[in-house]
Amino acid sequence: MTMATEETCGGVLHGKYELGRLLGHGTFAKVYYARNLESGRSVAMKIVGKEKVIKVGMMEQVKREISVMKMMHHPNIVELHEVMASKSKIYFAMEFVRGGELFAKIAKGRLKEELARSYFQQLISAIDFCHSRCVYHRDLKPENLLLDEDGNLKVTDFGLSALSDHLRQDGLLHTTCGTPAYVAPEVIGKKGYDGAKADIWSCGVILYVLLAGYLPFQDDNIVAMYRRIYRGDFKCPPWLSPEARKLITKMLDPNPSSRISIAKIMESSWFKKSLPKRLRAKEEQEFAVMDALSLGKGKEAQSFNAFHIISLSEGFDLSPLFEEKKRDEKEELRFATMRPASSVISTLEEVAKTKNFSVKKSDSCVRLQGVENGRKGKLGIAADIFSVGPSFLVVEVKKSSGDTLEYNQFCSKELRPALKDIVWTSTTGNSVPA
Repeated sequence: MTMATEETCGGVLHGKYELGRLLGHGTFAKVYYARNLESGRSVAMKIVGKEKVIKVGMMEQVKREISVMKMMHHPNIVELHEVMASKSKIYFAMEFVRGGELFAKIAKGRLKEELARSYFQQLISAIDFCHSRCVYHRDLKPENLLLDEDGNLKVTDFGLSALSDHLRQDGLLHTTCGTPAYVAPEVIGKKGYDGAKADIWSCGVILYVLLAGYLPFQDDNIVAMYRRIYRGDFKCPPWLSPEARKLITKMLDPNPSSRISIAKIMESSWFKKSLPKRLRAKEEQEFAVMDALSLGKGKEAQSFNAFHIISLSEGFDLSPLFEEKKRDEKEELRFATMRPASSVISTLEEVAKTKNFSVKKSDSCVRLQGVENGRKGKLGIAADIFSVGPSFLVVEVKKSSGDTLEYNQFCSKELRPALKDIVWTSTTGNSVPA
């Protein structure tokens, strides 16, 4: 991520991007065509007003969109090239998709089954990829599906997406969001929902629209429409093939527990017809390691998501964009290492000796306790070690008791210098994240 302070000057953004025509706008953002002056690459530049976002309490949503898009490397997902910021704005330099929205194609009428299947196959491939990274889109609709010049589908707009750490203790999501005509009945019900199942419902509505040319639950009265959605009350047009009708019915099952899974969708006879060789996206090391989460420590490791991996690198530290806390108010330090856990533990023990801390340890955690009272009692520090790959560890160091200022002074003067030889980052070599 590039942090920048200069504003647009003479149609050139930060001396790097030449801004062109307005492509679209929403409540909080405008999207312009732009060209990278160094490479000549065309991009879509999304500009978000920071003050407006902060005012309405949407900081987390913007941060989530950045973190999600940074780990979405897939041929059917719009790529985020770069994020920049000034005092008043945040700039997303995104892949420029020339073909426009899939919605514009549907507005002309229903699609032939072969073409609809091709788009649907690409959509499911992208959403399967998202779900494998514990990311749930939650606002799938034709307006958020773009087409490139070759007719390839690209999923965009992850502003309402959710990561696995947004789940409550019941393992469900509880935020009502999305577009009414495409939203699953359990989302409307506000009783908690499985993000993957909700996305599958939306994909089912999209498939219906592609093949029928109109919405399955359309009604001028939104209450009446919600009632139809709750009941799964829709009819397939007579021109749908039996296989397509069967698949749509399984996707638009109002009971999420019996609704078809993505794995079963991919196994269905209709889906597998004319299926192209699946493209597998190349991923950078910091994102690929997330596939190994099951090697970690039970629930703690499972809740450790790709946002944390992103923030290990100074280049992806999102905190300067929002300034939610002053620098001296941070209460945790997170870093990655390729060294064994024993090296991390021994390093922490050495630091503890210099400050006369008592130490308690296990194979995956270290607890340091000061023996002298500070401004708010004795300083306590907890370090948890997570295995996210055969030779890749992530360590979270947090204040467990005592004064925050004293903790930060300890980190800057004692802990960071001691850790500098074992910390791994993706972009800057061995350096401790700020």
